[in-house]
Amino acid sequence: MPHRLTLALTGASGMPYALGLLKALVARRQAVTLLLSDAAREVLRLEHDLVIPADLAAAEARFRDLSGDRDGLIRLYANHDWSCAAASGSGAPRRMVICPCSMGTLAAVATGLSNNLIERAADVAIKEGHRLVLLPREMPFSAIHLQHMLTLAKLGVTVMPPCPSFYHRPTDLDGLVAFVVDRVLKQVGLEGDGTPWGR
Repeated sequence: MPHRLTLALTGASGMPYALGLLKALVARRQAVTLLLSDAAREVLRLEHDLVIPADLAAAEARFRDLSGDRDGLIRLYANHDWSCAAASGSGAPRRMVICPCSMGTLAAVATGLSNNLIERAADVAIKEGHRLVLLPREMPFSAIHLQHMLTLAKLGVTVMPPCPSFYHRPTDLDGLVAFVVDRVLKQVGLEGDGTPWGR
């Protein structure tokens, strides 16, 4: 089984990307440390009619059902659980994806804040030189947003707004999501399912 990966969902629009990525990770038997902000819960409700239980064990079971995880690959942590390995440089997974990444989270990560587990995990990833991938979802971006992205890019963070391509001629939403998911998988060293350009 590949080494554990941290996936954080924050309160930006774009939950189809997050759920698509989670399913793809499980399909590849990738162990996932899952982090979820309060705002992400609300966006999941708005975009998917998904009500995530307040109880942590029930919420974890819900995500396992949604992703087809029958082997306990997903481990969900409360966003203020500082005992999570992702909060420590000595135990954090070497890969982290924030999808979707809200502008508030983007700003916090760019300025080194650690007010919750998601922010702390990202801070650890940066200080330890681990792989950190952010999918910021906003339109349009302000100069402040872009400055934060530049700051992060200079620190070695991969900033990839979820911009699907059309050369593979997607016919539905799933096709658009799959393209973005494939690109994220590549960034964290996993194989995607899509057809590369020129083939």
